[in-house]
Amino acid sequence: MSEAQFDVVVVGGGPSGATAAWDLARAGRSVLLLDRAGRIKPCGGAVPPRLLEEFEIPQSLLVAKARSARMVAPSNRHVDMPVGEIGYVGMVDRDVFDEWLRARAEAAGATRQKGTFDHIERDDADGPLVCFRESRGGELRKVRTKLVIGADGARSAVAKENIEGAENMHCVFAYHEVIKSPESTAEGYDASRCDVLYQGHLSPDFYAWVFPHGHSASIGVGSANKGFSLRGAVKTMRDDMGLADCETIRCEGAPIPLKPLKKWDNGRDVLVAGDAAGVVAPASGEGIFYAMTCGRIAAQAADAFVASGQPAALKQARKQFMREHGKVFWILGIMQHFWYSSDKRRERFVAMCADKDVQELTWQAYMNKRLVRARPLAHLKIFIKDTAHLLGLRPATR
Repeated sequence: MSEAQFDVVVVGGGPSGATAAWDLARAGRSVLLLDRAGRIKPCGGAVPPRLLEEFEIPQSLLVAKARSARMVAPSNRHVDMPVGEIGYVGMVDRDVFDEWLRARAEAAGATRQKGTFDHIERDDADGPLVCFRESRGGELRKVRTKLVIGADGARSAVAKENIEGAENMHCVFAYHEVIKSPESTAEGYDASRCDVLYQGHLSPDFYAWVFPHGHSASIGVGSANKGFSLRGAVKTMRDDMGLADCETIRCEGAPIPLKPLKKWDNGRDVLVAGDAAGVVAPASGEGIFYAMTCGRIAAQAADAFVASGQPAALKQARKQFMREHGKVFWILGIMQHFWYSSDKRRERFVAMCADKDVQELTWQAYMNKRLVRARPLAHLKIFIKDTAHLLGLRPATR
């Protein structure tokens, strides 16, 4: 077949890839959005109000609004953290949400193509050839482009082939079951609350969750321990919360990265974004907002590259993202390393969440996606309390 020509080929149609394609199409660039249909990432689906504002997402895509979070300790002690008047935690169903993002990119002018990325070829002509198959075992098709954006997930084939060190990305494996919400309130389940369980028998190194989605709910767990039964942990949660008899709508599993790659481009014609770049927040595992932000930043770098032809423009993507969010990722990484390492520390972590200063600054940081600097004394108080908990100088039951 004759080669099609695009300014940018975006591989992967999740929130990051679809956002990059949308922004590039609106900027007047010719874009091919290559996506493997039918794959839904396991995800609690939480999004902050800031995401809806920045990315022009309609409220109609929210399937629920959570007004509080419940943190559950190994001892089953729980701490409720009400959001208060500053906002809410929006919940989306990734099946519907991701498709809406892809359709919006197409409406803006991007060309959608169903297919699975195979590899990249380079010859004497300008620009790489993206090779893909529409179906397993199908004909190998090729399109020529000036730039490839790999937004194809944590085990990105684009990144592994083109970005140094990508094959060593550290991941947590996540698994969840989407169930129909109980008709009546089950014991321990609240349709207006996100539950986060810090218990070693449910996850030895991460956490488990129950997130309401209106008529459905996501019950999931993450762990980097290859010998740990994620399905068994979800079954335990469903049994304990009276959700065992709820109809299971679908089950999904996938790796989730917990640290940004050191390089996002190959210095020539490839840039990665979203999970492929490793932009999932440590400790919380939050990824949708950061994926879409990364997709937008990648689109800006791609637009500059297409306009100038200078590969140096691609390096700005990682620099800009880390300048805006690197400090938050660093702090969350430290939190995960210390607080998730044992049930004793998890118990103290949940106890610390009962502090009103901790709750207020946590929600402000979540809503605004930046560290809150307006209350230095509150930060000092939290640091002192945090240190006391870590050293065991403050009882975990207080």
